[in-house]
Amino acid sequence: MRPVHTALAVLVAAVWGFNFVVIEIGLGHFPPLLLSALRFLVAALPAVFFVGPPKVAWKWIIGVGLALGIAKFGLLFTGMAAGMPAGLSSLVLQVQAVFTAVLAALLLRERPGRTRLLGMCVTLAGIAVAAVDGGTSGPVLGFTLVVAAAACWGVSNVLTRKASPPDALNFMVWVCTVPVLPLFGLSLLLEGPERDLAALRALDWSGAAVIGYVAWVSTVFGFGAWGYLLRRYPASSVAPFSLLVPVFGMSSAALVLGESVSGLRWLAAVLLVGGVALTSRAPARPSARTPRRGGVTAAGSPGAAAASPVPSGPPRTPGAAAPRSG
Repeated sequence: MRPVHTALAVLVAAVWGFNFVVIEIGLGHFPPLLLSALRFLVAALPAVFFVGPPKVAWKWIIGVGLALGIAKFGLLFTGMAAGMPAGLSSLVLQVQAVFTAVLAALLLRERPGRTRLLGMCVTLAGIAVAAVDGGTSGPVLGFTLVVAAAACWGVSNVLTRKASPPDALNFMVWVCTVPVLPLFGLSLLLEGPERDLAALRALDWSGAAVIGYVAWVSTVFGFGAWGYLLRRYPASSVAPFSLLVPVFGMSSAALVLGESVSGLRWLAAVLLVGGVALTSRAPARPSARTPRRGGVTAAGSPGAAAASPVPSGPPRTPGAAAPRSG
């Protein structure tokens, strides 16, 4: 990769890592479901009027919008609101690689090789260590919700692979239109109109900056830049930079929010990042019955499933791996 593009990949990872800190700050201004709804609303408008019509079937846009926008981010924001630390959230969310690989094996008939199975075991060991650390420093409910968010991310990754969007930014912007009304409805139902109205009435520059960051910087810029890199370089060259996301997430949370990073958390980080790297880089063996399109399996390129989409990694072009963001 050219140095300028390497710098861009690192910048995107930093943007997505710092996004967890911004979310934590935003939860001091808004209830979690309302914050998620505002994120997607601002990300979709006015961008949806400039990216052109959808380039994939609506069933994929709706499916990913439900799994990623409502389930994944709704659970992530709620888990963080329940007390899950921002840095630990950025780390634990990486278990989505295991969920993606398992779902790809079950639904896409991709048989994981020995290296990928080893990576999945190492990742799960990292989650176990993170669970022990979380059990001593944070609520179990928040940890469980973030793991559930990772599982929903795995579902959206598989749906995205089936969709094979040719334009990552176009796809992501249209996906952002799906969760807006359902999230506003869930917020009114579960968080209450009084709480929502109070948060909106108290909107200040800090709250507006949070919404602007998570919507435009993390979502529109992040997904657009990542899609640009994936169109210029092989996924194997771009995807490893996503492993920097939890590094930036934990570091920025420690610097900005004062979160402590225990020895157990560093051990969990090493196991999770190493396991995800093995799971993502090792090629899966597609089933002999998997049809091929233009030299690439119908589901996508070997190894792309576990490498996996925003609001928390983005949808990708065929054969490209999606990142891991918040």
